[in-house]
Amino acid sequence: MFLKNVAPGIHLIQSHNVNCYLLEDDQGLTLVDAGLPRVWTELGHAIRELGRAPADLKALVLTHAHFDHVGVAAKLVEQLGIPVYAHHEEVTLAAHPYRYAHENPVAAYPVQHPRAIPVLLSMVLGGAAAVKGVTVSRRLEAGQEVPVPGRPRVVLSAGHTYGHCALHLPQSDALITGDALVTLDPYTGLTGPRIVAKAATADSAMAIESLHALAQTGATVVLPGHGDPWLHGVGRAADEARRTGAA
Repeated sequence: MFLKNVAPGIHLIQSHNVNCYLLEDDQGLTLVDAGLPRVWTELGHAIRELGRAPADLKALVLTHAHFDHVGVAAKLVEQLGIPVYAHHEEVTLAAHPYRYAHENPVAAYPVQHPRAIPVLLSMVLGGAAAVKGVTVSRRLEAGQEVPVPGRPRVVLSAGHTYGHCALHLPQSDALITGDALVTLDPYTGLTGPRIVAKAATADSAMAIESLHALAQTGATVVLPGHGDPWLHGVGRAADEARRTGAA
């Protein structure tokens, strides 16, 4: 699914229950997160639907480097030579996207949460088992305005991973939250604002604490890494995620 202007200048590609975002301005396009490998064709269609060409894609910015967010990253670098931005804590994970810290064993979740099985199967069909690592060439710093199309501002939101960064776009009144706050947890199948289950979260207490940094942006539109956009304000979303806690 491709949705133009989920917030002004921000376009959503939703594929195999993973979200990527294209930021657009007069300087070109930035891809935020690189989904799973099967998003490649959808990304090409999206760029063309915007009346753009692949050469207009100027950068990839990673909220974090789990396998389901770097799926086409290496291919983009190989074919377009674009820079890859991520926090320094994500560098090793980007190179080895399956070696991620998590608090609970993953295998138990489909048994405990059978409603997650279709979500996880869809991700497998999207290429979840065949993701190549990528080299991070540029570093993100907390509070930085990233010098790429869209000019997102970095909001350090560690917990899901140790270098997780959300991206605030004040001009669009939007916050791309990555997996610091989602509206679909792939590991439980539950919907509504929440942090991701301990099956894929490095430090859930840290993740809950980072909701404060997200809420401080005051953004109206919340654009998560999994699930549909939330249009009722990040403060309310963060409150709901705190009440729900970690699965």
